[in-house]
Order: sequence, then structure tokens, then C-alpha cells
Amino acid sequence: MSGPGADNRPVVCCDLDGVVWRGETPIEGAAAGVEQLRGAGLRVAFLTNNSSGRVRDNLERLAAAGVTASPDDLVTSAQAAAALLAAEYPSGRAAPDTRVLACAGPGVVEALLGHGFEPVESSTSELPATAVVVGWHRTFDFERLRRAADGVRSGARFVATNLDPTYPGTDGLLPGAGALVAAVATAGGRRPEVAGKPEPAMAALVRARYENPVVMIGDRPSTDGAFAVALGVPFALVLSGVAGTAGEEPVPDPPPAFVARDLGELAPKLAGAFGRASQ
Repeated sequence: MSGPGADNRPVVCCDLDGVVWRGETPIEGAAAGVEQLRGAGLRVAFLTNNSSGRVRDNLERLAAAGVTASPDDLVTSAQAAAALLAAEYPSGRAAPDTRVLACAGPGVVEALLGHGFEPVESSTSELPATAVVVGWHRTFDFERLRRAADGVRSGARFVATNLDPTYPGTDGLLPGAGALVAAVATAGGRRPEVAGKPEPAMAALVRARYENPVVMIGDRPSTDGAFAVALGVPFALVLSGVAGTAGEEPVPDPPPAFVARDLGELAPKLAGAFGRASQ
């Protein structure tokens, strides 16, 4: 937000999965890359479509990877999903008894609570859910699929945190939120609204929080590259995640404005292009 004391530094928007870490393993050079960007007078904001973790979980993972960050440096698809639902309420907060079925991890529950919703695990005719939110989590099973699909079929608003089909794990690709959402959409008979990158709800959160985004770093052209377009900034692609490996997403042709092996290799290019010394 602008105003006295506002942080007006150019903002580098940076994905997490496949850029700062893969699964539980930090990517070599990522922490040094973040520090180089900051040393060039740039602010680094972390934007993640992984809705599973709470804010503190993400900050702890960043710290373990050698990166210091505050809650104001993080925007998640869980927050975007909760904000999308809360936009229905003129006061900006939901009624205390508004029930939302969270087929998702703790990050979605936290975000819903922050907007005054009541996260629940089932929807019944006696106690119906106003909405169903589906996000990435490791405890998805047949019973959670059944409950979420029942809620969708009953007419609850259907929101997906994101549609990424895969998630870059330590030893390869894992099923992503998009795979879970597809199961609920198939069983529930409806398509969801989508909150995370590259959709407008996530873009609105980023624009509201950061005055001057200048570039989007990511590993997935179909999501991060499209989000760069949504923000009106260049895309910087790293090959440490989804793109560039056989069987995954190809490097676009023509390639993005910036391409590098990883964040450590990319940072000097962005520091030179957008750092305070280059202004």
C-alpha cells in the first residue's frame, strides 16, 4: 500500500516450489540468489500456489532454506481462495456461522478463519456448507472426495485454490492440486472457480499488497508465465522445477525474457535489469 512509510522498492515476485525448494530439499543457490536481489535494492515477495501450509509453516521452511521473510512477504493461493469468498460480504468478513467445507490442508483452514468463516469437513442437509474449497494436501482419500463432491452437488460454491496438475517433489513430480480438484469436479458434476496463479483473485492480492511488481520468477510457464502476463511484468523462468525436463512442461518458444538454470544463476540478471543501480 502507498503512503507514509510505504515500501516502494521494486518487487520481485518469486514462486517457492521448484524455485526455492523441491519437496523438502532447498535448491542450491536459492538463498544466495534472494540475498543478491535484496542487495540490489529489490524486495522479494514469495507467491505460492501450494495452499497446504500455514503462513508460519512457509516462513519456517524459508528460514530452514536460509531465507528470512515476514508474513507481509508471502501470498498464498489459500489466502486468495478465502479472499475470493469473502468478497461476497460487503463488510469484508463472513458471518460467523458461514460454513466452508475445506478439502485442503491447514493453510486453507487458517485463511478461512482469518476471514471469519467456519471451516468444516462435511456438508449435510441440516448443516449445509456455503462453499467447498479444494487445495493440495496429502490426506486426500475416497472419504474426503465423497464429502467434497456431495457439497458441490448440493449447490455449494466450488473454489479451487489452483489447478497445477503436478507438484515438484524431491525425487520427481507428485500429483498436484489440479489432480485433486479434477476428482471433485468429476464426482460433483461442476467446474470450480480458481483462486491462485494465474487467476484474478491472486493478482488482486498481489497488487493490493505490493505497489511496484517488476518481474515474476517461476518454474511453470503455464502458471507462473501466465501470471506474469496478468501482472503485466516480464517472466523469469528457472529450470530447477517443472520446466525444461523431458516429460514435463517445455521451455516456451520463443523463450521468456529471462531463463536460467536456477535462482542463483538468475539473480545477477534480475539485479542488473531491475536493481536500484540500473534505474
